Amino acid sequence: MNAFAIEHVSKSYILEGAERPVLKDINLQVGHNEIVAIVGASGCGKSTLLRLVVGLDADYRGTISWGNHDRTSASKVGMVFQDHRLYPWLTVQGNVDLAFDNTRLSAAERRDRTSHYLQLVGLADYAKAYPRQLSGGMAQRAAIARALAQEPEVLLMDEPFGALDSILRMRLQDELLSIWEKNKVSIIIVTHDVEEALYLADRVLVMEPNPGRIRDVVEVDLPRPRDRSDPAIAELKRRCLATLV
Repeated sequence: MNAFAIEHVSKSYILEGAERPVLKDINLQVGHNEIVAIVGASGCGKSTLLRLVVGLDADYRGTISWGNHDRTSASKVGMVFQDHRLYPWLTVQGNVDLAFDNTRLSAAERRDRTSHYLQLVGLADYAKAYPRQLSGGMAQRAAIARALAQEPEVLLMDEPFGALDSILRMRLQDELLSIWEKNKVSIIIVTHDVEEALYLADRVLVMEPNPGRIRDVVEVDLPRPRDRSDPAIAELKRRCLATLV
């Protein structure tokens, strides 16, 4: 059983009275505990596709199905954006605790779960800190903790490490893989970084624009943990870049 499936999904906007197609006939099945990366030039609809999956935009053609679950069950999907989007007036603990607002958990259960996910991302010592007191990488980890606290079956990530320096980016990539192994979630990550996609994912979808569509699907059949300097990754990168160009 797949975690979810996208079938013949197309999306258009009306611009100056004319229809402008953004996505065309997207088909994708994501398995349980699978990581899928999406790469492509700006404007090919990568972020738009995530908005459709998470339910922020319901105006599209085609179907998005969720295994045996109701499509409207938003609790099955977590979302991490490029900017952390933490509330500045709340502590790290308070931001993660927001994930439980629509649950029936007691105050003690909420504290325990918040503590668990902060521990998971290495921020237990910063529970009382405010976002302004965090580095960019720490704030992004807090955002990941908040998404995971929803206990989603699918985690969507839109350029989550794009604003970080290369060393911190690699560190958080490894932390993401550690979290993925512990939580057994399916992940879709949108990125401009082909190396990042190949390091993280089981499959890489290469999209092309005008309108956005899947040009190639690259299977990354390499064991983890992966070596960033592995010649096999370099060869797959050449294939992805050739398709993008």
